[in-house]
Amino acid sequence: MNLIEDLKWRYACKRMNGTKVPQEKVNVILEAINLAPTSLGLGAFKVFIIENDELKNKIFEGACPQPQVKECSHLLVFATRTQITGRYLDSYFDLIDRKANPGKAWLEKYRGKIEQALKGHYEDLQAWLTHQVYIALGFACVAAAEQRVDSVPVEGFDKAKLDSILKLTEQGLASVVLLPLGYRDEDNDWNAKRNKVRKDPDRLFIELK
Repeated sequence: MNLIEDLKWRYACKRMNGTKVPQEKVNVILEAINLAPTSLGLGAFKVFIIENDELKNKIFEGACPQPQVKECSHLLVFATRTQITGRYLDSYFDLIDRKANPGKAWLEKYRGKIEQALKGHYEDLQAWLTHQVYIALGFACVAAAEQRVDSVPVEGFDKAKLDSILKLTEQGLASVVLLPLGYRDEDNDWNAKRNKVRKDPDRLFIELK
């Protein structure tokens, strides 16, 4: 399959049949998330991978009464950091040093650049960090389609309640978006056989030559 065919295949899955997604397919999706670009390379978010039915039911009952939450094989919860601390930057630059070894001068210069950039984003830091999560979410959706795993981004949930269920606040995190992974239930999903609705190219793209 090629990329465009994969994207034509995927849709916002409204009902899932509970079939388990093989771990090797989940691993591909997680690796795509890990390889997604983020501003300044900070990757300042976490992804919780929930298979436990009891916990999925608790989230369904307490924070998100959408059926895919209970019916999915794996529920991914994307959560952003609520702040970028000096300690977090320490760990990030230790990682750069270990993985790329660019040298002390480069590390100090780049850290200064990041610290200056963070000052500029201070008043809107949470929005900026949240934007990074959506880049990773897009990569996850594409990777899932390539693996022929259904998915649906879910924003309609009570974030405060979900944060409480997963104890995110205590970890310096805040939930952003959910991504159930599984397989479509074509008998009960009204969206499964509907034609994909997208703009015609001339309504979307503006060429400036």
